[in-house]
Amino acid sequence: MPFILNTEPQQKEMLEAIGLTMEQLFADIPAELRCKGLDLPAGFSELQVQQHLEELAAKNASDSICFMGGGFYDHFIPAAVSALIGRSEFYTAYTPYQPELSQGTLQAIYEYQSMICRLTDMDASNASVYDGGTALYEAVMMARRHTNRDKIIFDDSVSPLYREMVKSHTRNLPIEIIETPNRNGRINREGLLAQLDEQTAAVVLQNPNVFGGIDDFSDMAAAAHEKKALLIVSAYPLSLGILKTPGAMGADIVTGEGQSLGLPLSFGGPYLGFIATKMPYIRKMPGRIAGQTSDARGRRGFVLTLQAREQHIRRNKATSNICTNEALCALSSLVYLCLLGKEGIKEVAQLGADKAAYTFERLTSISGVQGRFKEQPFFNEFVIDLPVSADAVTEKLYDKGFAVGFPLSCFYPDMANSLLIAVTEKRTKQQIDSFAQALEAVL
Repeated sequence: MPFILNTEPQQKEMLEAIGLTMEQLFADIPAELRCKGLDLPAGFSELQVQQHLEELAAKNASDSICFMGGGFYDHFIPAAVSALIGRSEFYTAYTPYQPELSQGTLQAIYEYQSMICRLTDMDASNASVYDGGTALYEAVMMARRHTNRDKIIFDDSVSPLYREMVKSHTRNLPIEIIETPNRNGRINREGLLAQLDEQTAAVVLQNPNVFGGIDDFSDMAAAAHEKKALLIVSAYPLSLGILKTPGAMGADIVTGEGQSLGLPLSFGGPYLGFIATKMPYIRKMPGRIAGQTSDARGRRGFVLTLQAREQHIRRNKATSNICTNEALCALSSLVYLCLLGKEGIKEVAQLGADKAAYTFERLTSISGVQGRFKEQPFFNEFVIDLPVSADAVTEKLYDKGFAVGFPLSCFYPDMANSLLIAVTEKRTKQQIDSFAQALEAVL
């Protein structure tokens, strides 16, 4: 006889223990979104399944020329990246708990950490978390643990997606989140300094910010340190090929989205969150950390150091409730960075900046199109103001084969006619000119 587990007694016991009914347990889910039952169709053959999936995949328009950004970018990925990470010893590897059997994986993690430290100009890095927003949340928690304070100050030029993620993660914690409005696309220094006090755990800034603007936060680092608070900077890693590093600005913790380092857009993931910090805060940093050591014979080796997995299942004493990392994505970034090298990263960053500057000039020469923040220098992303709704324009441009724009109006109500444009090294002069012609035709 087949063994059938009757879960009703266990469900009843659990509900009685927590003092809720099943209806109360799912009260936060609207009734119209709840499953009313499973009405499954008849099974398909293997051939039918393949044909059905091909039909669904064909609905994805993957041939559009991409000028989208907002934290996720269409960069060129050398073929060697997928070739190397697809090797079975990497692709199928699990958590390296036994260092004597996992030297290759541990060395790769160690080298990834070293790359992130060199890129950000920081002392230590972990082996990644889920994505840029998760990394920023973890940095906020690091600052809170270090300072024993609960006030976090954000400038609203920090990605609204990241800010929402931080709010979601800290919803049930006694954390006060202050958001200061940006000033003409740059951080509101006066507003930030007015909120900065002895109760502040951290000031959180982004460079380049959500509008693409670049800045130097050295003065804000000094102001935060004067109040014994930390400066957290969310950074676009490829921009660090030519921009001043967060470490050189005096940042204490640096986070960011690693998608631009050799990971495809892939309709939203999987992505990679990186965290790097100064040495005084390393024991507050969650995640996996690989270290270099030597054995009894003096031979070089690699181990997981400072934190064991058990640290992440120690209830309220754990540094994080995330018990894994994105090791394969981190390996992709390591291979990508190794292939490019120091000069290659500079070249990719400079190409993006130069092509963005050309695109800005080309678009703002169109009648009715203006730069939103004319005096704010930018990296590879900028905001333009249109004479009509940006949403209507993006739909028409999409029909013409151009995927453009980040919905700024969803987060900044006064920017309904504003369009965020991103340009990477992949965009050619012909594509940029065609985009400008299409925009002019639509307007």
